Order: sequence, then C-alpha cells, then structure tokens
Amino acid sequence: MFVKPFSIHRGRKQRGMGLPTHAHEASQLTFAASGMLQVHTDEGRWLVPPQLAAWVPAGTPHRVEVLTDSELWIVHWGQPTVRAWSPLLLNRPFALRVTPLLRSLLDAAFAPAIGPEKTELVVRLMLHELTDMADAPTFLPLPASPLGRRVADLALNDYQNRLSVGELASRAATSIRTLSRLFPAETGFTFKAWRQRARIVHAMDRLARGNSIAVVSAQTGFASTAAFSSAFRQVTAMTPTAFLGRPNTSMTSPG
Repeated sequence: MFVKPFSIHRGRKQRGMGLPTHAHEASQLTFAASGMLQVHTDEGRWLVPPQLAAWVPAGTPHRVEVLTDSELWIVHWGQPTVRAWSPLLLNRPFALRVTPLLRSLLDAAFAPAIGPEKTELVVRLMLHELTDMADAPTFLPLPASPLGRRVADLALNDYQNRLSVGELASRAATSIRTLSRLFPAETGFTFKAWRQRARIVHAMDRLARGNSIAVVSAQTGFASTAAFSSAFRQVTAMTPTAFLGRPNTSMTSPG
C-alpha cells in the first residue's frame, strides 16, 4: 500500500524494455528527460516524446513501451495527496505539454542537492501544472465497442492505406454507414481523421526508432516526403524534422 504523500524516481531504460499491463496504488507522472515512450491504456495510446509527459491516475491499468534508450523521471502521489493538493480532478489518463514552469519544477525535484522540504513544495506546485492537453497530437484514441476495435485493428495493420473504407468495413462485417457513425461517437474523430492520425502516430514511432523521414514516408504509404510532411504537420502542428531534431519544441494540437 502506498502511504507516502509522494515519491520520486529516476532511472534509465534501454530500447525494447517496458512494463506489462499493471496499475499503481498511486497516481503517476512520467517524463522522458531523453528518449521516447509509448503508454497504452484501455482508452488508447500516447506516444510520449520529451515535449510531453504522461499522467496515469491510481488504479488505471496501463502498459509502457520504451521506444528508444530513455532516462525516465517519475513522480508518484498518493490519492489523499492528489485530492488535497490538486485544484483539478485528475481522474483520467492524459498527455500534457511540458511547460517551461513544469520543466523547471522537474529539474528542481530531481536535482541532487534538493532537501525534503523544498521537494515537497516543488511537487505540490507540480500538480497545479498538470493540465489535460485536449486532443494531444500523439494520442490515438481507440473505440470501445468490439466492432470498433475490429475495424481499428484492421486499419492499424494497414498503415499504407491500401484498403479502401469499403474493404475495411466488409472485412469487419459492417457497413460504411455504421463505421462512419461509430468512430465519431467512440473516438471523437471521423474515421478518415482517425485513420490519418493512426498513420502519423505510427510514423512517429518509426522515426523515434531511427528510421529516416524518407523511409518512414514510404513505409506509411505517402506519395512523397512532401505529402508526408504536410500530413504530419496537420496532425501534430510540427514538421517531422522538428519532431526529430528539437526536443524542446512545443507541441500543440492543430487549431
């Protein structure tokens, strides 16, 4: 049983390492000071580059993939502490942008010479910076229904978009009309927008693993690197080059 108000941990994980599905008695903030993770929950999956951090509430089953060699900074808060210190109801998983203030607080919390009193003040203030990033560009929501998951699985295995919507619907034993109603209701996206986002999230994964932009563009079925860059920017509000080369670049959802 987690009885402390909070705890902090740092460690290094090698590419390919991860954690199977599990849940914590404490709520958790995970920040990759270097490298990149992917966090899976029943709601969907978040790619977590250094521009973002991941919040997972206590009791939420989740799985973690380490996509590249990473240095992880993790803060846990007990549930009574979250309720007492946070101005928000932080009861669902989400990705959040690492603001300059949040990054400064993380740096302070993990500084080697910080004392316990100052650490408590820092992690208390940290909770005030945990604002859900609406439509986080690296989040891929997953449908909740068995039919929706069936369609999603078919689409996720077709990153090159070789199958038409009609073919996907047929293979899932449904109709285009049903599919068109189901995805906005269960994911908040039209099927076309969801499918494009799935391709770009997959592309981010491939880029993070060291593949070149040209190779990833071909792997994900785009006609050219220019077309890939345009689609990437529409989903993430940044270019693939910025994603790869500027770890402190702000990620904002496209307006």
